[in-house]
Amino acid sequence: MSKIADKLSQTAETVEYLAFDPSKATDQVYEVAEKGVEQSKEAFAKFQSGAEETQKALKRTFETAMLVGNELWLTTIAALRANTEADFSHLQALAGAKSLSEAIELQTTFLRKRVEMGVKQANDLWAFTTKAVIDISQPVKGAVEKTLRDLKAA
Repeated sequence: MSKIADKLSQTAETVEYLAFDPSKATDQVYEVAEKGVEQSKEAFAKFQSGAEETQKALKRTFETAMLVGNELWLTTIAALRANTEADFSHLQALAGAKSLSEAIELQTTFLRKRVEMGVKQANDLWAFTTKAVIDISQPVKGAVEKTLRDLKAA
């Protein structure tokens, strides 16, 4: 045991004890606290800015969706009106047919025109809804892309 005690006394003699300076420790703690507060302020400002941008994007999205919905409703009413007018015109012509062959010819012509009209209405509706989806999603897409760019830059 005396060997261990000798080694401990030698080690204790060679080790320098650092003096504890409370004024330096206080300054360091203060600096760390200031940096933490500053980083928190910056993070909050970025979060607040992002939330405001998201709110604006959602508002634009809802406004666009409302306009698109109204336009879709008007387009649908116009298509229904055109279909109804075509049906009544056909019924009038069919009622005035003088022979069975004339009625069959009217019916055949009517069906061909109705199929063509239906295809055109479907294509118009498809084009409209495709454009509507792009218009509605554009503000949100822009906000998401901006947020990703900001996060990548940070």
